[in-house]
Amino acid sequence: MIIYNTTYTVAQTEAQNFVIYVHEVMLPAALASGAVTHPRLLRILSHKDENTECFSLQFETEDTAALHRWYTDVGAKLHAEMLKVFTDRVIGFPTMMEVVF
Repeated sequence: MIIYNTTYTVAQTEAQNFVIYVHEVMLPAALASGAVTHPRLLRILSHKDENTECFSLQFETEDTAALHRWYTDVGAKLHAEMLKVFTDRVIGFPTMMEVVF
């Protein structure tokens, strides 16, 4: 089992819009292919400051090959669309993790 995590730093002024965007736009598009499952959006509490909020967006997939296909077909497009909407007010970096137990 692979967990694909993207950690986002979001301008405080855009945090509510970001949550709405993820819920209404990103998740439906990401899940439509069936390649990723069990989405979670988590607020990161250990990295708060007055100007930004941090979030972790996670999906599960069966293996790295399935994740690669999903990212090539869907994920890269979702990332590009998010950049158009939020420009430099949202910055993210991905992490791929393997479930050990």
